[in-house]
Amino acid sequence: MENIKMSKGKAIGCSLAAIVILLVSQILAGLLATLLVTAGVHAAVCNALAGILYPVLVFFAVKLFYEKLMHVKISEFGILGFRIRIKWLIIAILLPVTVTAVYLLFVSGEYVPSVMDMSEKLIILSAGVVYGSLGAGLVEEIVFRGVIFRSLEKAFGTKAGILIPSVLFGVVHTIGMDFSVGSCVLVILAGTAVGIMFSLICIEDGTLWCNALTHVIWNIVILGGFFAVSEQASDYSLMTYVLKTDSFAITGGEFGIESSVIAFVAYVIVCLIAILMIRAGKDRKAEVQENGI
Repeated sequence: MENIKMSKGKAIGCSLAAIVILLVSQILAGLLATLLVTAGVHAAVCNALAGILYPVLVFFAVKLFYEKLMHVKISEFGILGFRIRIKWLIIAILLPVTVTAVYLLFVSGEYVPSVMDMSEKLIILSAGVVYGSLGAGLVEEIVFRGVIFRSLEKAFGTKAGILIPSVLFGVVHTIGMDFSVGSCVLVILAGTAVGIMFSLICIEDGTLWCNALTHVIWNIVILGGFFAVSEQASDYSLMTYVLKTDSFAITGGEFGIESSVIAFVAYVIVCLIAILMIRAGKDRKAEVQENGI
């Protein structure tokens, strides 16, 4: 990826525009789903269509806005050049599976199945898997690790490029939520750690596709609707492992296990793995240059 400099004003403008694109696309996708439901289309189909339309709208809006108006190629944001690397696919699967396994093996709880009928299950799964996992995961990576991270990196340096959108990523997840102060702190800390993790994966891979993969798989396993770990039986999951503990650090507060200490430790471990991979890549590159190969 080209290391092209960008003015600070332009970087901030690009970042703010990306947030607007996310919000407008989300509203349009949701509006479509609502109109289709009103027209008599099954809600599960509407959720799936909205989940597909959401990232498609964001992708084309980003391409049109930045290439035509800002004169910035979206390849500079790592959005093009699709590829999935096996090592990150393995880590992407192990991350949520390991976090879930820790709860099931070491935290007391009980399994509570849902009482939904088949139609309700389809609605829950289409919303959780297609819209909440695939759609939201891709969009957040295009916006936060694609446009915002790369724009700020080009203007303010890599450290600022990683930290600023990562903190913003954490803060965004508290907006509109009636959380206690303690839960907000947990969400911001965990969200920042997740943002840093995704940014490091993005740096190591050179595109946003491996961190997008990690994000999507995490959402499917933790939030997809098949299985949930929570303080109480979830209305949005086929099965819930209801925790028998009131430990704020273990339950993750009002946001849930994504902001728990257990999840936070997992994010940090993946960050360290990414840093080691980045350093190993730099060492290999330096060795190749030194040997003139």
